[in-house]
Amino acid sequence: MGWFAAALLLGLGSAGQAQPATDCAAGTRLDYVCGPQKPEDVIAIPHSKWLIASGFAPGAGLKLVDTHARNSRFWYRGDPTQIDPDRRAFPDCPGPVDPAAFNARGLSLRRLSADRSRLLVVNHGGRESIEIFDVRTGRGAPRLTWRGCLLMPSGQVGNSVASFADGTILVTVLTRPGTTIADFVQGRITGGVWQWRPGDKEFMLLPGTELPGNNGIETDLDQRRFYVVAFGWHSVVVFDRADTRTPLARIEAPGFMPDNIHWTGGRLLLAGMRLDEPACGGLRKVIDGVADPMTCHRGWVVGEVDLKRQSIETLAEGAPEPDFNGLSSAALVNHALWLGSYQSDRLAVVRPGPADTHR
Repeated sequence: MGWFAAALLLGLGSAGQAQPATDCAAGTRLDYVCGPQKPEDVIAIPHSKWLIASGFAPGAGLKLVDTHARNSRFWYRGDPTQIDPDRRAFPDCPGPVDPAAFNARGLSLRRLSADRSRLLVVNHGGRESIEIFDVRTGRGAPRLTWRGCLLMPSGQVGNSVASFADGTILVTVLTRPGTTIADFVQGRITGGVWQWRPGDKEFMLLPGTELPGNNGIETDLDQRRFYVVAFGWHSVVVFDRADTRTPLARIEAPGFMPDNIHWTGGRLLLAGMRLDEPACGGLRKVIDGVADPMTCHRGWVVGEVDLKRQSIETLAEGAPEPDFNGLSSAALVNHALWLGSYQSDRLAVVRPGPADTHR
């Protein structure tokens, strides 16, 4: 149902052109689209065949993925036709992001009208910022226009981003100055959620949102709550935006380490690596104060948050794959489950198995 095996996989081309990829044989349960460098986050453009992928490396920027043809292309090139700053909304932005430095991490997409959506991108290239784009859809491929940026507070490095319908933007910080990855692996508080509202001069820390490794973030459809992945707890923490001082709930993931979290295809999905992986010696370890970088290939899991039951159900999972590691995000496009990675040089597409529940 909406699934097909790729006989020819296409990869990332130059100047916005999709070109054939090489050496991209399918894995045990995964097909691949090679070329996108470290596609840390993926997000579907609703009611279309298009997927947006970030690139978590200098110059990797944004990719636009045709999920039917299974190819990708650089999307933001910094051309004059792609730049139209909104100086009234973002007066303190120093100028367009440099595509040669653009290091894109977390993504968020919100529909503004029938043919326009707002894309938010966490950027580490040249500045620590949230880059703001408009996405226009209609005939042909979606069009991208840079509109401005919001600079992160000094010393703070963004991880994931989300928004409310009133324009409020939330950003997670994984490790604040003076904290380390080893700290949150061991359950200590390291991060937080920062908020910006239209008209604000800067982001402000929301009290009570400090968690062990604030990672993925998403807002609720009711516009009253938001969800934060606490990577060190392997959990989703629920907050009321009106009063964040005390979380509403903490929902633990079953046996995996969730990373990004997004609404996709009407479902709240999150994805990550296996927590206790025998092939990697079991749980993630901290040795001499340094956390295992998890370059050993772990099994992967995609889960769905059941908000009524306050549980996370497994949608799809698989054993370690030799050509894909560091699962960090998932998106549904026409019943196909697409996976992003903060480590790999490719996107993955899950081939359905008998236990999968996403079809």
